[in-house]
Amino acid sequence: MTQHSEIKEALLFTHRIAQLSKAVWKAVEKDWQQWIKPYDLNINEHHIIWITHHLKGASVSEIAKFGIMHISTAFNFSKKLEERGYIIFSKNENDKRNTYVRLSEKGEELYSNLVETFNKNESSIYQAALPLKELFGKFPTLLELNGMVHTLYGEDFMNITEHSLVNINEEFEEVDGNLKTKKDFNPTRTERILK
Repeated sequence: MTQHSEIKEALLFTHRIAQLSKAVWKAVEKDWQQWIKPYDLNINEHHIIWITHHLKGASVSEIAKFGIMHISTAFNFSKKLEERGYIIFSKNENDKRNTYVRLSEKGEELYSNLVETFNKNESSIYQAALPLKELFGKFPTLLELNGMVHTLYGEDFMNITEHSLVNINEEFEEVDGNLKTKKDFNPTRTERILK
C-alpha cells in the first residue's frame, strides 16, 4: 500500500467515524436531555450523579476523567449539585489536595428515580437498535468501538463503564415493564473499583 492510499484510507476512516459519531451523539443527546428534563438537570450534572453513585464517592479528578469533562466543569457542576443538596463535598484526611464528592441521601433518591423513570419507548437509540436485535437475537456488542474507546481512554474508563452496568443489574429489577430498586439491595455490598 502506498503512503497516498494510507493517507486516503486514514481520511476516509476518520471522516466516517466523525459523521457516524456526530449522528449517534445527536440522538443520544436528545434522548438524554428528554430523560433528565423533569429533574431540572443538565447532562453534566446527571453524569456526575451517575459516576459518583457507581464509584461510591469520587474525587473531582475521577469525575472529570470518567465524565470526559474538564476538571473545572466537573467541579463547577458538582458545586451546583451540592447547592441543591444532591452531593456532599469532603477532603480526605490523608490527602487534602483532592476534593471528594459523594451522593447525599437526596442524591441517592434522585439516582434511583432517574433509573426508574427511564422509558425505552422514548429512546431513539434503543428503538434504532431493535431491528438488529430482532434480526440477530441480541443488541450490537460494539466490540470495535469498545476497542477504540479502550485505546483512547484506558482500562480504568472501560472498567467503570462495565461496573456501572453490573451495578444497575444488581440494584434494579424489572417489574411490570418498569425498573424498580430491589427491596433487598444493600448498596454497601458493592466494592469500590478504584483504589
